[in-house]
Amino acid sequence: MTPHPPLVVVLGAAGFVGSAVFRELARHPIRLRAVSRRKTPLPHDARADIEVVCADLTQPGQMAAAVAGADVVIHSLAYIAGASTWRIADGDTVAERVNVGLMRDLLRALAERSGTRQPPTVLFTGSVTAVGPTDKEVLDGTEPDRPQGEYERQKLAAERLLLDADAAGTVRGACLRLTTVYGYSAGSTTRDKGIVSSMARRAVAGEPLTMWHDGTVRRDLLHVDDVARAFWDAVPRMDALAGKRWLIGTGQGAPLGPVFTRVSELVSAQTGRQPVPVVSVTPPDYAETRDFRSVIIDSSPFQAATGWKPRVSLDEGLRLTTQFCSSGREAELS
Repeated sequence: MTPHPPLVVVLGAAGFVGSAVFRELARHPIRLRAVSRRKTPLPHDARADIEVVCADLTQPGQMAAAVAGADVVIHSLAYIAGASTWRIADGDTVAERVNVGLMRDLLRALAERSGTRQPPTVLFTGSVTAVGPTDKEVLDGTEPDRPQGEYERQKLAAERLLLDADAAGTVRGACLRLTTVYGYSAGSTTRDKGIVSSMARRAVAGEPLTMWHDGTVRRDLLHVDDVARAFWDAVPRMDALAGKRWLIGTGQGAPLGPVFTRVSELVSAQTGRQPVPVVSVTPPDYAETRDFRSVIIDSSPFQAATGWKPRVSLDEGLRLTTQFCSSGREAELS
C-alpha cells in the first residue's frame, strides 16, 4: 500500500509570513491544510492536496480540530498591534492569548492525540528580538535571552513552551528566530507592514522617506520568500533541529539610508516620476534603543544543519517589492 503523503498544517496561513510559507509548501506533493481567520487564496501553481480552514483559534475546540491528524504544524500566528507593529502594551491579555495561549492550546491538542506513531513536528516563527538589548552587532544564537518589550517576552514564553514539550517527548519542536522580514513577490496575497514596504508605499505616494537616524544603522533584511524556503528545508531535518532555537538571516547588514535611497530610485524608474527625498527626522516618543542599533544575523548553524541559503539578493528583493507596490497590486491586499 502506498503511504499517504504527510499532512502539514500552517496556522496563520493568511498572515504575512504564513501566506508565504503556505505558497512554498503548496508547490510540493504533500497534504496541506491552511488555517486562518480569513480565507486563504490558493496558489495557481499548487501541487499539494490543499484543504482551507477558516477558524478563530482563540475559541474553544478550534485548535484541536485545526491540527487533527497533522504530521507537521507550522505555527505562524501572532498578535498585530496596529501601526506600530509588534509593540504591545505591558500586560496586554488579548495579545498574550494569541502569542502565548495559542501555543499552549496547540501543545495540549497534540499531546492529547492518540495512535500516532511518532510525535508530530512543530516549527515556530520566532524573532531575533527575543534576545533583548545587546551590544553585539552580529548575533549567532549564543546570546542570553533578556527580552525588553512585551511582544518579545510573549514570543519567548511561547518558544519555551514548545521546547519544554519537545523535551517531554510530546512533540518534535524547533524555533526559527527570524531577522527583519520584508517584501513582495508575484504571488503575494497579504500586506507587508514592515519598514521596507512602508517606504515603498510612501515613495509610490510621492512622500519623503523618513529615517530616525543618519542612515548608517544596518539591518539584516531577509526576503519573505527565503523565510518560506527555510521552513520547508527545516521539515526533513528535524533530527538535527529539534529542541533548539535557530537564527535565520542573510548574514549581511544593509545601511538603511542607502536602502531607502534605492527604494526611491526603483519607484522613480517604475513610475516615471522624480525620486522622492530621503530625510532624517526626529524620532517619535515610542522609539526604542534597539531602533538605533545595527543587527546582523549569523545563520551558519542553521545553514549547516539544513542546506538552506538565502536566494533573493537585497537588490532583487527591493525590485520585486517596489514593483508590486508601483503596480497598484498592494492596494488589493488585506
